[in-house]
Amino acid sequence: IANSYNRPTLIQLQNTREEEEEQQTTAQQEEQTKRWEATELEEEHVHDAAVPPLAGDPPAADPPSPPPSKDDFQEELVIRPLHSGDIYASFQFRTVWDADFMGDQKVSHYRLFPKSLGQVITKFSVRELHISFTQGYWRTMQWGQPYLPSPPGAELWVWFQDTVTDVDGTWKELTNVLSGIFCASLNFIDSTNTVQPSASFKPLGIGNVTDHSFLRYATLPREIVCTENLTPWKKLLPCGSKAGLSVLLKSEKLFHSTFHSQAVHVRPVCQDPQCRTTSMELRQTLNVVFDLHTSGQGKREWSLFKMFSRTLTEACPLASSSKVYVDVTDNPQGEQFELSPATPLLTQAVVLGDRRTYSVYDLTQQASFGSSRSLNMLLRWKMLRPLLHSERYVAGYGLQAGEIHTLIYNHHPYRAFPVLLLSAVPWYLRLYIHTLTVSSKGKDNRPSYIHYQPSKDRERPHLLEMLLQLPPNSVTEVTVEFERALLKWTEYTPDPNHGFYVGSSVISALVPSVVAMDTNSTLDRPLFSSFFPCKEEASYFMRVYTEPLLVNLPTPDFSMPYNVICLTCTVVAVGYGSLYNLLTRTFQVDEPSPGLAKRIANVIRRFRGVPLL
Repeated sequence: IANSYNRPTLIQLQNTREEEEEQQTTAQQEEQTKRWEATELEEEHVHDAAVPPLAGDPPAADPPSPPPSKDDFQEELVIRPLHSGDIYASFQFRTVWDADFMGDQKVSHYRLFPKSLGQVITKFSVRELHISFTQGYWRTMQWGQPYLPSPPGAELWVWFQDTVTDVDGTWKELTNVLSGIFCASLNFIDSTNTVQPSASFKPLGIGNVTDHSFLRYATLPREIVCTENLTPWKKLLPCGSKAGLSVLLKSEKLFHSTFHSQAVHVRPVCQDPQCRTTSMELRQTLNVVFDLHTSGQGKREWSLFKMFSRTLTEACPLASSSKVYVDVTDNPQGEQFELSPATPLLTQAVVLGDRRTYSVYDLTQQASFGSSRSLNMLLRWKMLRPLLHSERYVAGYGLQAGEIHTLIYNHHPYRAFPVLLLSAVPWYLRLYIHTLTVSSKGKDNRPSYIHYQPSKDRERPHLLEMLLQLPPNSVTEVTVEFERALLKWTEYTPDPNHGFYVGSSVISALVPSVVAMDTNSTLDRPLFSSFFPCKEEASYFMRVYTEPLLVNLPTPDFSMPYNVICLTCTVVAVGYGSLYNLLTRTFQVDEPSPGLAKRIANVIRRFRGVPLL
């Protein structure tokens, strides 16, 4: 009886194994033919004729995927060999939630979206929030354009909802709360370093907001970024630093780099192409540039382990998409650098007006890790000039007057395009606007739009916005003179001789694109190529930051008060002390002590009972 039951079972198992082997063989053949990952750049008839499977999509035989959940989390890492030979790594963590923060309904249940930020958005009626902490300056001439630019130090700009009545009071409370969340010095943001731009900073999310009274912008160029800022930033991630791409965020390596920038962007986005409903998007970005010279490594080899001291072992379990992109645009035939392990998945995306090719590693697929169950990569490289970049410096001598020079370079060979220049200068540098000059190729370049808000001492800084037309292949110089103010002795920093920082100028522009842009926003589009909204096919939006300025102010000799205090205390102690002793001391006349013979005689007389001598 046992044999009669076991024999059919063994036959069924054998048939099942044969079927599994056939399915594996078919899957391997399909995997060999799959070479390109479909992106939004491919034309529609190519999709209709033969649609290649997307990276991370199930095979055709699998059942269709379930409808998307109410919240979604994606993570990406882009590794780009720079023209200078350094390595640029950009992390993108995107959380989209269908909750309505701007409505009357209260949001109470949080799953992937961090509760701390959700409560801040609800309490202060925030429409958009953009905050960045940057250590170092992005060198555009050597590295090209970053995916998400940010100035050195801390930058914060917020769009409030139109229901806010006291914008300045809400802004002050919001900076104090964010200072506690990110362990930063944002509580030092006040009216003296806050401006209200009129044209430069438009909402990056949906909505057509034209009332700039609900916008506030401030920078702290002296802010130092360290581990205490990175730790709360990582805690906002659904997986923290336990799984996924966030395991690479090791502070010892990140802060031992040439450039490091971490940012948080919150904005409303569309749920569907028709934008019938909206969602709230939280995008956490971290950009870092590793310098091979300072790290002591060789110039021709790089790996994930050399950059981060760790390798990837798994994707975040809560992420619907987890990918690593390696820029191989300058390496079409593998002549410039070798990428190991090789991946058959390739994708193309238009980034900053240029069509780039990327090798894709899908961490949700176990085949990406290989037999070692870890992912490590080797890199190499090439050198280009960006279309738009800028410089700024202080000229002059002495501690009374000076000049601020801003140079804006347009390296496009035949196209001119307009740019918006925003400069926020502290009040203690008194600008002479009548000395403002703009020149290009040795000729005057008259701005088509100027907005200037003068400063008030100890209340608000200068605000200067200009719309300039940059001629092709030219350098536009903006110069303005200023006079240094003498501060009160209590307003100086603990190290006044180090100087005072002036925040970076902001240049916003629509740069002509060399390829046609895709204005349709799709779910399969890489995160790093879809932050700034694109509404024109012939140009793309770019924001460039200049260097922060370090200006010396007239500084008193702070050792003189110390010397005066010491001298005064010495005079008081010696003079008043002597006079006090003379007035309060009592004097008594002491009789000379008798001799030894007299003392002996008095002892004998005391025993005999006779009077003493």
